[in-house]
Amino acid sequence: MLYFGGLFGVVTLLLTIFAVVDVITTDEGSVRNLPKILWLLLVLLFPLVGSIAWLVAGRPVVGTGRARLGAYERDAADFPEYNRPGRFAATNPDDDEEFLRRCRERAEEQRRKGRENQ
Repeated sequence: MLYFGGLFGVVTLLLTIFAVVDVITTDEGSVRNLPKILWLLLVLLFPLVGSIAWLVAGRPVVGTGRARLGAYERDAADFPEYNRPGRFAATNPDDDEEFLRRCRERAEEQRRKGRENQ
């Protein structure tokens, strides 16, 4: 803790306070590279290195609400309640064999019921 003396110590303390507040107030879906709780622990356990790492590698990219969307996530600006991390977004139905099989079975059942009612 010798580096907390003088101007370098004050700058480090202010940087650490800024980083802790920034990590806490940042939206979970916007944090990059690590989960939010790990960033907070990194900044608290290693003040100087953790704060610099947060500013370089963890902070959200300026100008975007989210850093990146996952493979099955989508961005639904009109409906923010659906825009949360980890929410499943539909993929191409042609790629899902189970879905296609159920659709064919349901269509055959409806055709059969339609013939019986005539």
